[in-house]
Amino acid sequence: MPEAAQTTGSNPQPDQAPPLVDAALPTGSPATDFSVALLTEFVALGVTDVVLSPGSRSQALALAAAEFERLGLLRLHVRIDERGAGFLALGLAVETGRPALVACTSGTAVANLHPAVLEAHHSTVPLILLTADRPVELRGIGSNQTTVQTGIFAGAVRLCDDVPAPVGDDTEPSAARDLARRAYAAATGAETRDPGPVQLNLAFREPLSAAVDFTLAGDATAELAGRPADAPARAGTDTPLLVGPGPRTVVVAGAGAGPAAEELARAAGWPLLAEVSSGARFGPNLVVAYRELLADPEFGGRIERAIVFGHPTLSREIPALVMRADVETIVVSPVGTEWYNPGHRVIRFARAVAPSDDTIAVAGTREARAWPGRWVMASRSILAQDTELDAPPFGTHGMTKAEFAAMKAPVTRAILADAVWRASWPHDRLVLGASRLIRELDTRVTGKKIPVHANRGLAGIDGTVATALGIALASQAGSVPRSTGTTRLLLGDVTLLHDAGSLLIAPGEARPRIQVIVGNDGGGTIFDGLEVAATAAPAAIDRVLFTPQQVDFEALATAYGWTYTRAATRSTLESALTAPVSGPTLLEVPLAR
Repeated sequence: MPEAAQTTGSNPQPDQAPPLVDAALPTGSPATDFSVALLTEFVALGVTDVVLSPGSRSQALALAAAEFERLGLLRLHVRIDERGAGFLALGLAVETGRPALVACTSGTAVANLHPAVLEAHHSTVPLILLTADRPVELRGIGSNQTTVQTGIFAGAVRLCDDVPAPVGDDTEPSAARDLARRAYAAATGAETRDPGPVQLNLAFREPLSAAVDFTLAGDATAELAGRPADAPARAGTDTPLLVGPGPRTVVVAGAGAGPAAEELARAAGWPLLAEVSSGARFGPNLVVAYRELLADPEFGGRIERAIVFGHPTLSREIPALVMRADVETIVVSPVGTEWYNPGHRVIRFARAVAPSDDTIAVAGTREARAWPGRWVMASRSILAQDTELDAPPFGTHGMTKAEFAAMKAPVTRAILADAVWRASWPHDRLVLGASRLIRELDTRVTGKKIPVHANRGLAGIDGTVATALGIALASQAGSVPRSTGTTRLLLGDVTLLHDAGSLLIAPGEARPRIQVIVGNDGGGTIFDGLEVAATAAPAAIDRVLFTPQQVDFEALATAYGWTYTRAATRSTLESALTAPVSGPTLLEVPLAR
């Protein structure tokens, strides 16, 4: 394994690691022996979570994973739907920064992982898929539940290995360990700086499994206790591109940009245009009303340079800015090979940037401070004109009749967005679905340094509930959890219904503190904003785009064993968001179309 991918802390190097388990091999099933050796190495490398969907061909992996869970070597999560399982693993990996394993049987089970693989690919999230398959002699002859599984994910995986069925050879445990190392290095982008999904297509012959019963090696407990809690280090530190003072500059932070965008904007004295899922929506230079100001010639028209972090997806104004011939753009991404480049106009790319000494010196001058100051003040002025949120916070005494009436009025999208944002804090996790509501937050909520995630790699609605569950499980797991708070998922009704199956948490599975907040406006109102809605027949728009629904969300919650609450007014919404959450809860908020 390359040095760049080695974990920090007290972990020994993978090729020097002592055995974690004392296994009595062989068991009588080469499939079981290989699975045990493979999982043992993944645990030694730092993997903490495996998501499993049951199936016959993958039973050796499943039973081995169950034994690893019994011994405290892995956290096992069982889901009946592979699509949801893939996104659950995505959420686990997003929160921990470590590759999560996904194991499934052959056939359509593998194809159901494709949406999560695509999102992981475009978001550079490490996943390792363990897809069970028939041995070579059963392929291409019409065998049941058999298809071509290698190459099914095309260019979306960093590594695809078709692994022959083990036969019980003495060299196979060593080969399994080597395979795990290569998969881990590829998933974490150790050499390529391009983390993402990996597929190990594992052929198994009968007997497909045997009894798995082993004990921890003598020093395994200490070895596991010494594993670092944080993600393994990826490639080495880059020498940053130094950016001079030069032209009038703005810093753009798209999805996944992280705090580096805010740090640059603050150090250099430049306006910060940060999307709500950027991880950079805070700080003194934050410009919330960036859309309006980019359209204003006195602001957007004077920009000469843009420095872009992350993946901007929530506005048309940002790509329009990048495509302007009179604007120099620098795109910054520490990982990945697919660079943000609207119109193919960007010519400068960097893994890291930093302000030059001259830039920092100039940032402190009165003239330089005027540039971000005008943006920030203009943004505040625009937000101050919005009177929709003028009612007092819940619990305020001495309200007037008008204020009391406002608290009893129906909830709007603006009120919902504001209330969820105010209820979330750094010890919480906030996940946003690909609905109108993420754009509502992006247009109005002010700065706050809180963990926010949204699947913006492809901005699809697939697996949103499962992703949030993965983030909740990972953040709340362990004797010292990453988060003592609540994971909140804010999404629309269609997005929830698309992933309703992920609400199923079987007996014996962990039930995290999660509050799924669904804004129910009866269908896909996000399509009402399309230009075609002004010209097409309303009935056709409703049928093929709005797709109305009348689901009883209370019955849905009851069917899956979730606590249900409903908030139709501002006061009941505030009460629901401030009440303790002890387990999976569905909060329905009716909204007008």
